[in-house]
Amino acid sequence: MATKKSVQRQGFKTGEYIVYPAHGVGQIIDIEEQEVAGLSLELFVINFEQDKLTLRVPIAKIKSVGMRKLAETDMVEKGLKTVTGRARIKRTMWSRRAQEYEAKINSGDLIAIAEVVRDLYRSDDQPEQSYSERQLFEAAMDRMSREIAAVNKLTLTEAVKLIQKNLNKGPRRASKSEESDAEEAAA
Repeated sequence: MATKKSVQRQGFKTGEYIVYPAHGVGQIIDIEEQEVAGLSLELFVINFEQDKLTLRVPIAKIKSVGMRKLAETDMVEKGLKTVTGRARIKRTMWSRRAQEYEAKINSGDLIAIAEVVRDLYRSDDQPEQSYSERQLFEAAMDRMSREIAAVNKLTLTEAVKLIQKNLNKGPRRASKSEESDAEEAAA
């Protein structure tokens, strides 16, 4: 039987938005005590509205799972600046890069997530992405936009537009037709 406990533990309080690496931005909706195998455990009850998911995390485990407070505004600015940079794409097999992107997304680190957004972004005039590239890009974009929306008190749509505006400030990657024109001109 769960009973209501106090509203603050380890610097986190009910009503606060947090980042849980494996799921993104969630809100602590309660702190409760449950008896599990004869032991009394205090749990954060975290709601992830976008996934219609409620997670109960033992308070003693929050450090090991990497749960953290939302980024400060200067970290959000750094994330937005990161997406304006030049894409850094390693010349390794896609499966290896996909694993690295997935790890960055699930790290919960806003800058690492911004790097995935930057590296997998395609403007309208660029070649189509593969299905798995698009899935990873959308997952990273979703995580980044939800945190920026929560920090800057924006709607999700406004946060996505802010990220896209910054992506468009980045160095233009030449489209295939521009590359072939340049090659013909050089020949």
